[in-house]
Amino acid sequence: MKDFDVIVIGGGAAGLMCALTAGQRGRHVLVIERANKVGKKILLSGGGRCNFTNLHIEPSRFLSANPHFCISALSRYTQWDFIELVNRHGIAWHEKTQGQLFCDESSKQILKMLLRECDDADVTIRTQCETSRVDADDGFMIITSQGKFSADSLVVASGGLSIPKMGSTGFGYELAGQFGLNVLPTRAALVPLVITDTYKELTNHLSGLAVRAGVKAHGQTFVDDMLFTHRGLSGPAILQLSSYWHEGDMLEINLLPEIDVCEVLLSVKRARPKLLLRTLLAEYLPKKLVLALESLWWQAAAEKPLADWQDKSLSGIADNFTHWIIKPAGTEGYRTAEVTLGGVDTNDLSSKTMESKPCPGLYFIGEVVDVTGHLGGFNFQWAWSSGHVAGQYV
Repeated sequence: MKDFDVIVIGGGAAGLMCALTAGQRGRHVLVIERANKVGKKILLSGGGRCNFTNLHIEPSRFLSANPHFCISALSRYTQWDFIELVNRHGIAWHEKTQGQLFCDESSKQILKMLLRECDDADVTIRTQCETSRVDADDGFMIITSQGKFSADSLVVASGGLSIPKMGSTGFGYELAGQFGLNVLPTRAALVPLVITDTYKELTNHLSGLAVRAGVKAHGQTFVDDMLFTHRGLSGPAILQLSSYWHEGDMLEINLLPEIDVCEVLLSVKRARPKLLLRTLLAEYLPKKLVLALESLWWQAAAEKPLADWQDKSLSGIADNFTHWIIKPAGTEGYRTAEVTLGGVDTNDLSSKTMESKPCPGLYFIGEVVDVTGHLGGFNFQWAWSSGHVAGQYV
C-alpha cells in the first residue's frame, strides 16, 4: 500500500493549488518543499502585496513553443475563479494598472489562504525536505532527506531557474529527462537588460530615473515605464520585452511614445523661436535625461535657439528620441529574473490534465513547463490554472 495517493514536489503557487484541489477530492496528498517554508515567491511578489492575477488573462499573453497549449487550463480555471476564492477568504484587493490585481494589505494573506485550504483538505506539508531520487515502479518512490515516500501520482511543481536565492534548481528538468520527456532550452525572462557599450556611463549616471517609453525588439513593442539602472535598463517595459529579446538583438527606444516629436519641434520653432531645444524637451522629459542626451546628440548646438536650427536637423533630433538604438550586452540572468522561459516540452504533456504522455501518473505544472506569462499576474494565473487542472486528475 502506498503512503500517499499524490506527492507534489514543490510548495509554491502551483504546487499548493494542485495539492488543495486534489485534497478536496479526498486524495491523500503530501507536499515536499526543500526550502524552510512554502510559498517564498508568493511572499516576495508584487513588492510584498502579491500581484495574484490579471483581469485580462488570454492565451496571447503567454509564450510557449505551442501557444495553444495553455488555452485548456486557463479556460477551465480562470482569473474569476481565483478572485472568487480570494473574496471567499475576505482578502481585500485592488486593481493597480492594466488589470493587475494586488492585495490591499499583504501577500501573506494569499499564502495563508492557500495553507488554510490545504489544511481543510488534510494535505500534509513537509518543509526542508530535499528530494534526492525518484523511482517509478508500480507508482512512484521518492527518496528524500526525511525518508522514503510512495504514491500513485507524482506532481512536479519545482519551478524554474529564476531567483536561485529563493531555492530554485533545475531538478524538475532533470526529472523530466529521467522519465523520457523533452526539455526545451531555458533562459531568463522578465529580467533587466545589461548595457556595456558607450551608453553604460549614461545609464549609470541616470540610475534610478524612470520614464514612460516604448521599447521594441524582435517584432514586439511595449509601452510602459522604463528604469535606468547602474547596470543598464529595467522597469515594466524592459521586463516585458526581455521575454522576446534575444542575445544580439538591437533594442529600439521611443522616449516620447505619446507625441509626434518632429511636429512638436517644428511647430514650437515657429511659435517660440528663441527657445533652446533642451528647454523645450524638458517640458516632456526629466531635465537630467535631456541634459545627458544633449551632451551626446547636440552638444555643439546646445546654446543655439530653435530659430537657428534647420528643419532637417530638428527632424534628426526627433528621430533620435523616437528611434534610439541600443545593443544590450545581455540580461542580468536568473539572479534577478522573475521567471524562466522554456522548460518541459508541452508536446509531452496533456493540456487537459498536465499528465506526462511518456510516463502516466507523472504531472508537470507551473513554471517548470514551457509556458511563460507576461508581467502583471499572468504567471500566477498559470500556476493556479495548471495546478487546479492537474489536481482534478491526480
